[in-house]
Amino acid sequence: MDKNVRKLRNQDNNPCIEESDASQKCLNVNSYDKGMCTNYFLRYKSCRKYWQNIMVLRRREGVKPDMPTAAERQEMIAAIGGKPY
Repeated sequence: MDKNVRKLRNQDNNPCIEESDASQKCLNVNSYDKGMCTNYFLRYKSCRKYWQNIMVLRRREGVKPDMPTAAERQEMIAAIGGKPY
């Protein structure tokens, strides 16, 4: 597998794999009719925006790594009672 593909599929680097896969599956099921998958695209976009904001906050506070690990993200999501997006 290509290095970039592995990076995108890595749970620690990409917090929105689930949303990305769901939108791709929707496109496949609906013969790439983007109008049928708007909700999936919005959910993915919201996911990316949410975790980008978390990264910015962590950078400002000097927390390393900038992106929380997959385990940390699960704890954060559980603490707020589910995905905020």
